[in-house]
Amino acid sequence: MTSSVSALSSSAITAQLTTVAQRLQAPITNLQNEVTSDKALISAWGSIAGAMSSLSDSLGNLKDISTINSRAVISSNTATATATVDNTAATGNYNLTNIALAKGQEIYSGLLGSANATLSGGAGQLAITLAGGGSETISLGSGSLTLNNVAAAINHQAGGVKASVISSTGGARLVLQSSGTGSGAAFSVSGTGALAQFSYSSATPGSEILARTASNATLSLNGVPVTSATNTLDSAVAGVTITLAGSGNADISINSSPAGLSGDVSQVATSLNAALAAISAQTKYIPAKTGASASSAQAGLLLGNFSATNLRNKLMSSVSTLQASGLSANAIGLSITSSGAVKFNSSSFSTAYAQNPDGVGKLISKLYTSLHAIAASATGASSADSITGTSVTGFITAQTNSLNASINSIEQQITLLTKQSSATLRALSAQYTSAVSKQSSASVTKAYLSIFLGSSSKGSG
Repeated sequence: MTSSVSALSSSAITAQLTTVAQRLQAPITNLQNEVTSDKALISAWGSIAGAMSSLSDSLGNLKDISTINSRAVISSNTATATATVDNTAATGNYNLTNIALAKGQEIYSGLLGSANATLSGGAGQLAITLAGGGSETISLGSGSLTLNNVAAAINHQAGGVKASVISSTGGARLVLQSSGTGSGAAFSVSGTGALAQFSYSSATPGSEILARTASNATLSLNGVPVTSATNTLDSAVAGVTITLAGSGNADISINSSPAGLSGDVSQVATSLNAALAAISAQTKYIPAKTGASASSAQAGLLLGNFSATNLRNKLMSSVSTLQASGLSANAIGLSITSSGAVKFNSSSFSTAYAQNPDGVGKLISKLYTSLHAIAASATGASSADSITGTSVTGFITAQTNSLNASINSIEQQITLLTKQSSATLRALSAQYTSAVSKQSSASVTKAYLSIFLGSSSKGSG
């Protein structure tokens, strides 16, 4: 009788399980590679979307060019008067003559003791009345009757008068100044007790000394008399704010200026170049160098992608084909270089603007409309931002959403396959364990049979 049991070594079992595990992992690895590839595409689209979003932000400055300040102002004597203008100011020259600044009232007391010396006369009150309306009153007890305390109490009111103390070797003085300027800032003072010595009115000056009289600013504007309670004239000329700085004369000239609009167009050109560069980085192809392996060639993740290439072509076309009011992009300093970048020449823009500001404005408005529509088609726009008044879902958002949906689906497949693979390996491992156990049992049985059969043979002999 002949029998045998084949051996199952642990190394052989491990090798078998490894082979099966690799076979089960292969489709999972392929799916994981798809996820990595999709995430890389999302990142590539994200870099383009970010650049397009920046372009949209810069375009916001051109949405309504009527709000862009197209005026410049020059003063012939900034020590006498300066000015600022907005877009509503009419161009022209404004002659300011015989300027006298608006002033506030200032009075000071006679020379008294030190700033912290107690005033004689007992507790009292000090009432201040403004010519333009309003009053304030302070009260001080006998323990607080010093010049410093009087000044602090007045300043604590933060009203129409401010106080200070001027000290010298001969003593100290209380100084009262109106907080504002103009004739309405004139004030009178009445006091009781120790504070009675600070009483003042134009009719009865008392012991106080008038250092400066409150007065309005006066001047002639192109021969027309003008008065102002302050040294800022914001209604004398529409769209112009004039600040008086000193007495004398000055000429204010207001001219058309392309600086504001030119700066905004330059910013759009910069953002446009950033968007074009972002697209080029994802669609470029760099061939392998001579003598190098073909694998050294580099290709952007979106190489051959129609949507990305079409977006770049539209952006460039918005400049190269721009025309309105007999003007072209080149006429205002916008051009496409041989490398595919946008170039802006501010000098050419200024020249075109000086000759035809309305035409330049219409051309820029058309550029805004074109680029805004392209940006909206790429990254989307809310109904408030959309030219059509309806919400727009950009194709980049749509593609990104599609890729994310694909990733979610694949990751679910990976989870399922991973569970199935683990279950298969556990079942196979259990089968091998059972087989090894049976092998061991068969070997023991065989050994006993050998002993038994061997013994029987000897006995029968």
